[in-house]
Amino acid sequence: MKKSFKSLSAALIGLAAVACSSPEKMAEMAENVSVQCNPAVLEVVAGKVNATVTVTYPADYFHPKAILEVTPVLVYEGGEAKMEPFVYQGEKVVDNYKVVPSEGSTVSEKVSFDYVPGMEKSYLELRSVVKYKNKSAEFPTRKVADGANTTYMLVNKSGTVDYKADNYQEIIKQTAEGQILYTINSSVVRSSQLKSESIKDFQAAIDEIKANERKEIVSTDIVAYASPDGGEELNAKLSGKRSKTAETAFGKVTKGHEVDAPVNVKSIGQDWEGFKELVAQSDLEDKDLIIRVLSMYSDPAVREKEIKNMSAVYTTLAKEILPELRRARFIANVEFTNYSNEELLNLIEENIDVLDEEALLRAASVAKSNDTKVAVYKKAIEKFNSARAQYNLAVAYLNSDKLADAKAALAKVSEKDADYQNAMGVVALREGNYAEAAKCFNASGNATSKENLAVLDILNGKYADAAAKLANSKCCYNKTLAYILAGQLDKASASATCASPEVAYLKAVIAARQGNADAVKANLKEAGKDDKLAERAAKDIEFAQYR
Repeated sequence: MKKSFKSLSAALIGLAAVACSSPEKMAEMAENVSVQCNPAVLEVVAGKVNATVTVTYPADYFHPKAILEVTPVLVYEGGEAKMEPFVYQGEKVVDNYKVVPSEGSTVSEKVSFDYVPGMEKSYLELRSVVKYKNKSAEFPTRKVADGANTTYMLVNKSGTVDYKADNYQEIIKQTAEGQILYTINSSVVRSSQLKSESIKDFQAAIDEIKANERKEIVSTDIVAYASPDGGEELNAKLSGKRSKTAETAFGKVTKGHEVDAPVNVKSIGQDWEGFKELVAQSDLEDKDLIIRVLSMYSDPAVREKEIKNMSAVYTTLAKEILPELRRARFIANVEFTNYSNEELLNLIEENIDVLDEEALLRAASVAKSNDTKVAVYKKAIEKFNSARAQYNLAVAYLNSDKLADAKAALAKVSEKDADYQNAMGVVALREGNYAEAAKCFNASGNATSKENLAVLDILNGKYADAAAKLANSKCCYNKTLAYILAGQLDKASASATCASPEVAYLKAVIAARQGNADAVKANLKEAGKDDKLAERAAKDIEFAQYR
């Protein structure tokens, strides 16, 4: 038995030694050549199918005078793509090709193909021809990899743009005010003050508010003051006394004009703010000097001293300004309830001219029809020359995929801010000008442009960068895809929270990579509600083992 085994081993060694005694034998013994491809399943990255093919030629295989041409070919639906052949030579060939010695060798070569549609269902093969003198022999075609994975092409590359916000107020804060005046150093409310024009206007305002269903008095302030002449301590006491008599007066003023809201009573003391305001509004020649004194000194006593030193001016102040500060103010704090969203939508159909700029911007934002948004933004531009409406018009066009109209609208935007730069980047992205898109997104620097840069990262094969940029994104689709491509399947699963056929397709990809056949089936069923996704799934190599 041992003798027979030794004889067999010797025979095999002898066979190997003479197996490739001619180039023709090389072709016949091609199965002895080991071929590997990395990746084993081809993948399209940034529009390229790249791989490394490693070939191991055993000892005594490569004829020393032969030349071998190896042509990588990617065969796909609708055609094939060929590379220039890699050429190798035996050790006795006098030429400049890569030498494969008789003792054997392992060689690795990079293969690369530009993606064309159809390559998502393809395979890579090697076609080899050995040549010696005027003879040649073809090797059996060697399939080395299936392909090609195009999952990154699922990226939504329409880009994201944000509307500029309106300043529309659902509740508008308003006030209605009246006041009573006191004589110097007195806290007595004169009956004439209860019948003044200021009080009559205040009472009328209260009545109007109560009759208006959109208005509500939420509170009332009674604020008492003393003029800033005399000592600070004396004026503080005087202001306190006035607050009490003013509260009593308020009851008389509102009799028959009752206010069903809390009343807050305050004593301010010396009214320096009121003094500054009245001086600023006056025709006094030295008013700038007086205001400068107020800004230079914070101590009330020093302020009063410095102002009294201006004897000529002080006489006028004592006559025209200070009497107006011996007062108590009655302030009704009002909330006006603005048009609701539903009312705004009715008004843009029935009476759009009553709406101001902010109301038009809000109405456009809540309009369901993109055509309606466009019409309302145009109205705001026409009526108010609204810069925000001009930009938002471009966004509305982008959201309805009217690229030419969006570009025309953006050309009229006056402020080239971060939102504008991002919108211009989206235009470039949709036009396929990725370099210009990146330039605009980087110039913008806002959160939305960062997400749009992630789209470019995916298109350029920078998957980890894309995943990092989208980590805080509220949009789950591209975020989930980025995590899949970066190999972070747990994060991809956690982020796939949206309900849509597109997201279901991504969840099927996740399940396939995790080996969960049931989840693949369930999610592909949901994704199959979209005909294009169903067609893609039938060819997608992600699901090859599940078909």
